[in-house]
This record gives sequence, structure tokens and C-alpha cells, in this order.
Amino acid sequence: MILVAGWIATDIWRWIGVFAGGKLREDGELLIWVRCVATALVAGVIARLILFPSGALAEMPMWLRAASAIIGFAVFSITGQKVVYGVLSGVIVLIAGWFLIGGV
Repeated sequence: MILVAGWIATDIWRWIGVFAGGKLREDGELLIWVRCVATALVAGVIARLILFPSGALAEMPMWLRAASAIIGFAVFSITGQKVVYGVLSGVIVLIAGWFLIGGV
């Protein structure tokens, strides 16, 4: 019963998206608003991870967290907005910086 309820609760939104998606314009006000909200949510999560981290990330200095985010964004921009390259470069900077300052 729980599986059916979970499936219905999530699948109904997928079907609504399929039916409504054909009628929406990509440059319409609704989708522009949705993209803005999604971008703001991602920015908020990133800011929280940098400013108020938890777990192992909290042990790293703020300047290292900020530098890895800035370098990751720079690589993302330089590589034609390839998310994989931006994320990998940010992670590499974070881990390398942690090793260099003797955090491990």
C-alpha cells in the first residue's frame, strides 16, 4: 500500500508535466519564473554549504570552501558551461587544498 501511495504521489506530477509541457512556451513567463526559482534554490544550497557547512566540510577553512567554489565556477564558465568540469575542478581544489594545509 505504501508503494502504491508513493508511486501515485510522485507519478501524478510527472503526468501533469507531460500534459502541460506540450502547451507551455519555453520563453513564457511561467517557465522563466520556474527557472529563476530553481536557480535561487541551487544558489541558496551552495551558499549554505560554503557559509554554514556541516560534517567534514565544516572542518575546512572558509577561504578554501570559497576558493573551490570560485574556481569551479570559473572552469564551468571557461569550458562552455560544462557542469561536470566545474564540479570536478571545485572538488579537486577542495581536496588538494585540504591535503596541502595538512587537514588529513
